[in-house]
Amino acid sequence: PKMVEVQSQQFQINSNDGKPLFTVDEKEVVVGTDKLRVTGPEGALFEHSVETPLVRADPFQDLRLESPTRSLSMDGPRGVRIQAHAGKIEALSQMDILFHSSDGMLELDAETVCLPKLVQGTWGPSGSSQSLYEICVCPDGKLYLSVAGVGTTCQEHSHICL
Repeated sequence: PKMVEVQSQQFQINSNDGKPLFTVDEKEVVVGTDKLRVTGPEGALFEHSVETPLVRADPFQDLRLESPTRSLSMDGPRGVRIQAHAGKIEALSQMDILFHSSDGMLELDAETVCLPKLVQGTWGPSGSSQSLYEICVCPDGKLYLSVAGVGTTCQEHSHICL
């Protein structure tokens, strides 16, 4: 009395105008509406991959993509774009955050780039084994390390910028 069971090669639910809304066969399930809304407090659980051109939260609600025990991967053959029209984008990790480009560069295009927890060296006694480096910036924005001296050593390594 509380269940409907259908045995068929295909099951389909249509709208009043005949448009397929929900179709099931042995190979796939198709939801044919313009928007699929999952309203459960736990969100949606997918056991395998998900492919969609758009994932978005309701207005004024946060969007979370989460994999509690494994990694989360977003792949796009022509790139992956993460954009915040208002507000900021945060990447938080208990371990390392790695950016890797196999055939290109990493570009930080901002008015200010801050490295607030970068360790600052202090001058020790002469002959100290402590190695200090200075971060040098080329005119094109490339960064490199140079062994620190009494004055700046960046100009000594300007050939790196060429």
